[in-house]
Amino acid sequence: MSQQVFITGAAGLVGQNLIPVLKRNPDLKIVAADKHPTNTAKLAELHPDIEVIQADLAEPGGWQARLADSDMAVFLHAQIGGLDEAEFIRNNVTATELCLSAMESGKTRYLVHISSSVVNSMADDFYTRSKTAQEAVVAKTDIPHIILRPTLMFGWFDRKHLGWLKRFMERMPVFPIPGDGKYLRQPLYAGDFSAIIVSSIASQKTGAFNISGQETVDYIDLIRAIKRVTGAGALILKIPYGVFWLLLKTYALFSKNPPFTTSQLEALVTPDVFEVIDWPTLFNVPATTLEDALTETFLDPTYSKVELDF
Repeated sequence: MSQQVFITGAAGLVGQNLIPVLKRNPDLKIVAADKHPTNTAKLAELHPDIEVIQADLAEPGGWQARLADSDMAVFLHAQIGGLDEAEFIRNNVTATELCLSAMESGKTRYLVHISSSVVNSMADDFYTRSKTAQEAVVAKTDIPHIILRPTLMFGWFDRKHLGWLKRFMERMPVFPIPGDGKYLRQPLYAGDFSAIIVSSIASQKTGAFNISGQETVDYIDLIRAIKRVTGAGALILKIPYGVFWLLLKTYALFSKNPPFTTSQLEALVTPDVFEVIDWPTLFNVPATTLEDALTETFLDPTYSKVELDF
């Protein structure tokens, strides 16, 4: 029997990786919503066979009827970067409240909510606080749901994290590293995470799960791996943390939407180690090695050259 799944924030990193996987199920009708005009148009161009809606989910609109008429939903919408706390509250909390209201008045009977590992971190910034509040809102709904808390993700269409770092490395002669670069990371491949979401939809598993990369790596070694896979020629150069912070602060004075902020730098150096669970067994999803995942991300002939807007 055909079922309909409504995906919020569908034109972002996870959504763009998830939709090609979901389309493998011919009995699943996909409705994808996002407010970013350029990235939503790119999603529609890549997938003309699905319904794509451009809508601001923090404002009531016709999208609510489509969500209410869906059997399942996947919440991917999130404000990740920026300098205005109100934007984080609006896009992470207010939008979620409106989505849940539509679902609770309709036929939606299962929800996959994408939270973040930051809710368990020592970081204290706009993103962390708003994602924590968002998860609390989801936890109150009576709709059966699963909460997935991924660590830093990378994959096709990555414009904010490793994708941005890769493009910077290719375009600049020097790649600066703050301090000694020995900041432990647990990067998660979006291809694996997409498979976990698909598995959740199939099983309708409930509960909250911390989804970390199965391999840990220092930030500087991650940068070296990107350089090795892509063949970028930039010189990796360590610079004092304080100097790096001042450079980002200065850049933010001239950019309304900087790709990397002082808050994100502070989060980068926060010594967090996240729980690593056996998600390959729990969700029946084999983990892709970091080296293979970086190769698929940056060298795939179909999607690796497609760039999304900030």
